[in-house]
Formats: sequence, structure tokens, C-alpha cells
Amino acid sequence: MRSSSGRNSGNNGGSRGAKSGGRGNNYRGAGNGRDERGQSAGRPRKTRPEERSYDVSMPSEGGRGGSGDPRKGRGDAARGGAKGGPRQSPKQQPQRGGRTAPARSREYDARTEERNRERYANKPEIKTPKTFPGAEQEGERLQKVLARAGYGSRRACEELVEQARVEVNGEIVLEQGLRVHPEKDEIRVDGLTVATQSYQFFALNKPAGVVSTMEDPDGRQCLGDYVTNRETRLFHVGRLDTETEGIILLTNHGELAHRLTHPKYGVKKTYLAAIVGPLPREVGKRLKEGVQLEDGYARADHFRVVEQTGKNYLVEVVLHEGRKHIVRRMLAEAGFPVEKLVRTAFGPITLGDQKSGWLRRLSNTEVGMLMKEVGL
Repeated sequence: MRSSSGRNSGNNGGSRGAKSGGRGNNYRGAGNGRDERGQSAGRPRKTRPEERSYDVSMPSEGGRGGSGDPRKGRGDAARGGAKGGPRQSPKQQPQRGGRTAPARSREYDARTEERNRERYANKPEIKTPKTFPGAEQEGERLQKVLARAGYGSRRACEELVEQARVEVNGEIVLEQGLRVHPEKDEIRVDGLTVATQSYQFFALNKPAGVVSTMEDPDGRQCLGDYVTNRETRLFHVGRLDTETEGIILLTNHGELAHRLTHPKYGVKKTYLAAIVGPLPREVGKRLKEGVQLEDGYARADHFRVVEQTGKNYLVEVVLHEGRKHIVRRMLAEAGFPVEKLVRTAFGPITLGDQKSGWLRRLSNTEVGMLMKEVGL
């Protein structure tokens, strides 16, 4: 009977023999044998892919891929555009044999350019078709005009169109992308005319002592001193006495300024006057019926007492006339000389809390209200 140790040793020996036979049959061992037989037969030995070596040395003077120290350079593969290496221009890349491509002279480039110019000189200009929609149409997109006029971004102006708040020549716009002519078409938002051109509108709270002119030959302070930094020429709408304070409009819109001051359109102005009483009740009725002045009758559209402190009264007078010193002369004719006078409103534009001497730009709504007042 054989012992177990003998069986184990026999098995181990067989397994080792199988393993050694397996190693002799793998690719590398068989390849080595074939290569040796090929060399012995006089045939050149082929280099396998895993045995190929890539040159990473600096190129020598005789050609590419020199035998320099591989630690001193990254090789032509990196310099030729591999990852991590700078790409060289054709003039810098060495050609086979160690020679570089000759650079073209400036005279050659100049002659080439001259020939190209002569070749295409007499050819007609080709006009490419306008492919984007609406390019053949004239005018300007409505939302762009509204945005330039100050109604917000183009997207906000598109929302105005979507809400049916925009009119062009009396018709409500119901579609986006409508093209208009700002100089010819009448554009309205919420019923108010849009000033589409480069018009400017300002309101100044004129202090007392300022002359209502844009220039003063005597060197006194005038309205022009408040708008000296404006690129366009502005002019005042109407006048205020030198000692009268309050709102006065400045603009470069000639037609609007003309209509605001013409008696035909009846634009009302509101004044607050400080007078000394006692004030009889029939004063207001008399001013509304009209008082005789040296240049004709003058009538107030409205009169009321705003405040009373003892004998001191603050009264409000509204009228649409614009004659010189008209409010002072009317109250003086009624027996109550004015101590202080302030204009608080010009048509729909009110003074509000605007400080004395401050200039502010009118909003689009205010400009639209002014134009509606005079039929523009």
C-alpha cells in the first residue's frame, strides 16, 4: 500500500510538468523560437509591437530622431503636435533628411496678391439674398422704437404689444414684429403719444431771481445756466417773472412748445399766491368773471383759499392765459398785492416735491400727457 505522501509527491510532480509544458507553448516562448530560427536561416528578424522603442531624444543635426540623451528632450512626437507639446509651424518643422522648407519671399507674396486682384477686378459684385424674414421690408421694428423711447427693454415692449396697449395710426397692434416709420407713423401707448425722435423734455423748479431766458447779456443768472451740459439746444416753454418761482418746461420740441403757450389750446397753469387780507368772499367770483386790465380783460379759471393764518392768505389761482405778470396784476386790481408767487403746475405736469433749482427729465407718461393736452 502506498502512503499518502507518495501520492501527493507524484501529483505535485505531474502538475509541475504540466506547468512547464504550458510555458513552453505560450506566444512569447514560441515567438522567440521562431525568431531564432529565422535569424539562423538568414532572414531579418521582425520587431514585435511590444518590443518596439520610440525615440524621445532631441533631434540631431543629421536628421530627426537623433541619439541624444532621452532625459534632455521630449522627442519629435511631442514637438510635432502630440499631447502636451507645442505644435510647430510648417516653416519650423524639419523635413526628412534634416532640411527645412524654404520660406517664401515677400516679393512672391506681393506678386500673388497682385495677380488675385487683377483676376477679380472686373468681375461683377455678387449680392447675396437676404434670407432672414422681413429683411426686404422697410421701417423699424415696433418694439425697438418703443425701447429707444424709454418704455423698457425690447421684451418689456413686446409685452405691451401682447397686452394690446400699443396703437399705430389709430389701430391696436395685435402681432409682434410690426415695422413702423417713427417719423411718419403715430405711435401711442395707453392712448398717449410716444415721442419717437430724439426729443428732450425737462422740468425746472426756477428759483426767485433767475431770468427766464437762455442767455442774459447783463450776466444775470438765467435758465441756460441749468442746461449748459446738454448736447442739443433747448428752449423754455413760456416765461416766469424774475421774482416768481416754480415750474418751467424746457424742450427742443418746437411744435409742442408752440401749442403749450398758444391761447387756442388753453393749457392751464396753477399758481399759489401769498397775499394779506382780510379777504372778502366775492373776490373769487370777481376774478372768475374777469377784471379789467390795461391790455384787456383777464379771467381766472379757478380760485380758492388754500390756507389762512390770521390776515395772511395762501390762495390758488388757475388760468390759461400767459400774459406778462398776469396773476400779479389781477390780484393787485382786486385789491390784494402779491407778496410771493409760485407756479405749481403747467398743464398736467406738477411741481410736487421737486426742490428749488433742481432739473428733472420728464417721464414718457408725462410727455404723452402733454402731447394729449395739445392734440399731438
